[in-house]
Order: sequence, then C-alpha cells, then structure tokens
Amino acid sequence: MSRLRLAVIGVGHLGKIHAKLAAGIPEIELVAVVDSRPEAREALAKETGARPAAHFRELIGEIDGAIVATPTVTHFDVASELIRAGVHVFVEKPITPTVREADELVQLARRSQIVLQVGHVERFNPALVSVQDRLQEPKFIEARRQSGYTFRSTDVGVIMDLMIHDIDATLSLVKSPVASVDAIGISVLGDHEDMVSARLHFASGAVANLIASRASYAPARSMQVFTPSCFASIDFATRKSTIVEPRADVLRRDFHVNDLSDETRTRLRERLFEELLVKSEVPAVEANAIEQEQRDFAEAIRTGREPRVTGADGRDAVAVAELVLESVRQHQWDGANSRRAGHLASPMLPLPMVAAMDEWATDDTVVLRRKAG
Repeated sequence: MSRLRLAVIGVGHLGKIHAKLAAGIPEIELVAVVDSRPEAREALAKETGARPAAHFRELIGEIDGAIVATPTVTHFDVASELIRAGVHVFVEKPITPTVREADELVQLARRSQIVLQVGHVERFNPALVSVQDRLQEPKFIEARRQSGYTFRSTDVGVIMDLMIHDIDATLSLVKSPVASVDAIGISVLGDHEDMVSARLHFASGAVANLIASRASYAPARSMQVFTPSCFASIDFATRKSTIVEPRADVLRRDFHVNDLSDETRTRLRERLFEELLVKSEVPAVEANAIEQEQRDFAEAIRTGREPRVTGADGRDAVAVAELVLESVRQHQWDGANSRRAGHLASPMLPLPMVAAMDEWATDDTVVLRRKAG
C-alpha cells in the first residue's frame, strides 16, 4: 500500500481538526470529508482539498480507512458498517456508549481482520510518552480533568466525555483488573452528570482517584503517579512532566530522620528536592498528539501490527466508565434509606467544591471482568 486513502466522517469541532491534520501528513491522502450538513462539508473540503460527501457509503471502494468523529451514540452503527465493508476504522473516544456495543465492535473487527483504533489521544501526549516507561507498577494515581461547559458532546455526561481519557491512561499504566469502583457525581446544566469524583481499586492493590468536571472555571488536565521508585507529575495541557526520585538510601529505608544533626536537617530542608527527593524536568519531544495517533493508524494498516490504542483498550475504558456511572447513579445523598440517589438528585454544590469531591467513601462494590472473545 502506498498512501492511506482516508475519509473523515463528521466535521464538527474534532472532525475539522482531524481533517486539517490528515491533509498535511505525507503518508495519508485525504480523499473526502463526510457530513450531512452541506455547508459544513463543502467549507472543510475547500480548505483541505478533499472531496465533500453527504454519506460515507458513497466512498466504499475508494478509501482504505476512515476516522469516525460523529456523535458518540452513532459510533457503533457507523463503525460496524465500515468494518463490514472492509474499511479500517479509527473511532473517536469513547469507542461506543456501552460495553455491549464495544464488545460486538471489537469482535467484528477481529473476525474481519480490520484495524480498529480508538482516539484516546492522551496516550500520544508527549507529557505521558516521556515518562511512561519509568512508571513501573504504579501504586497510586490522582488525575484531574476540568473545563468549562463547551455545549458539545451533550449526548453523554462528563464520564464518557472527559473522565474516560484518564480512565484509559490509568488502565494503560496499572495493567491490572479493576476490582471495585466508588463514585459520586452531580448534574449542573443538563440531564447528564457534569462533575464526578471516582475511586478505582485494582486487583493489584493500586488505587486511582479521578476527578472530572465540565462546569469549572479552572481548567486542568493533570495526573500524578506514585510508584515504588518515583513520583511523576504529568501536565497534559502544557505537555510537560516532572519526575521525583528518592535517593538510594531513602529507597532502601536506610535513611533515618531522627538520626540527623541539626545542621544536616537545616541543609536538607533547603535542599530537599536536590539531595533527598531529586526532582528533574523530563525532556519531551514536541509533537501534535492527534497527528501522532493518525500516523499510528496509518502505520498499523500498512504493517498489520496493532495500533497503540486498540479496540479492546477502548472497550475496557468504556467498561470502567460504565461502572463509575452506575456507582454515581446509586449514591444516596441523604443516607441509606434515602430515595434521593444519583446525579440529578444531588445537591447543587458550589463549583469550587469540585476540588474536595474526593473526600468520601461508599460501600458499593462492583467488579470488572473482561469478556473473552
């Protein structure tokens, strides 16, 4: 195969970004942009040099792959039809709204020997890429993802819209089944949850606290990862990371604070992050994460290898997201006998309180098991 003949389906906010980037990648030939709205598809086609199309069925036989950037509720129908037609599929996150549809889509792609990649873009963020090999066996993760209300992706709540990024990144680092989930959430502007705090317990003993809000005046996209040998602070927004590594004697537990002289204590207080907990900024290769995932898609098709984010990865993220959503729905705001449960029955908390939403605990326990197939 020479250049990958590609179509972008759905030319909303993300679809436009995909089309413009794909048009500039030498390995890709952007054949068409697809949208039911004539003005939208024609304007983007003019900008990118691609052909405008009202429906992807017009392109079967003319394209090798497609990027599906349509509303989440349409992902299964669009992607499954493309796969059956022999077209490789890159589907934006979440792969589908439900794990049942995700399982079916993954199995269909596997049977059809079609590449199915999911757009969990943070896996390609230089901030994560630069440190992930050093984050072996994480024990504790904290992630925060906040934004204002964009009035996009209103067909899903903040779990499928924003938190799923951090669910996927966490699963890629921990590499252990989720044993239980506790979560609370509230609705601010619509019928879906807009602010959620979740705690994931893994079979390995690892724990992750995830907070997501799409009704916050303080934007944030960050993650802290604690391992037995280091701590990493990852800023997805600035695409920069910091590593803190304890000195060898601290790691061996041979360092004893109570044995230090007053002079040594004074020195170390001033030089804590130079001598004991050595802090360093991690160099990262400057790269556009969306462009990198497109290149990965093209390479997976060309070589037959798996993409970095597989359909199964996307499926697992949705499975955990469903568990978080179910825990949110079950939370009773006025005690065990309360009829006020879920995000729509919750009190309207002041927005600054999102920072404190992880100070809670419930007894709800659910178990994630990956389906075979």
